[in-house]
Amino acid sequence: MARGDAFYFNQYWPDVGDKLHNNSTDVFKLGIIDNTLIPVISTANPRWGAAGGTDLSVNEVLTTGTYPADGVSLSTVITDNWTTTGTVSTQVFDNVSIAADPLNGTNAFWGIIYNDTNVLKQCIAFVDLGGPVDMTAGLFAINWNVAGFATLA
Repeated sequence: MARGDAFYFNQYWPDVGDKLHNNSTDVFKLGIIDNTLIPVISTANPRWGAAGGTDLSVNEVLTTGTYPADGVSLSTVITDNWTTTGTVSTQVFDNVSIAADPLNGTNAFWGIIYNDTNVLKQCIAFVDLGGPVDMTAGLFAINWNVAGFATLA
């Protein structure tokens, strides 16, 4: 993997089939973790919290600075995370911007995208941050591809 690579967890697709995500209206968040547990697409039942499965939140970076506990929302500017034009459906997220703070983590390795609306907090994807990223030294930003996070045709 390389910095910026993003992957859906295998569990995402059965969860979509079971109607656990409303990709248009649910609030998705990006939580940032260290490298204690390295996510892979086959991570068993990935969750953000102790609702069962693999709890990725236990490896969250420091949350005492400008990076908030449980991550940042990816759905504050965008009102519909899933759009369709013709035969192409696109999943889109807000870009991420976290101001530098001496109380932020210095060991950011992975961004975990999860559904904050669903009570079970299922994780849908992960992003390689090319860590360790020091979030104390400068602006931490992720700018998604303008064409969307992912497309299905």
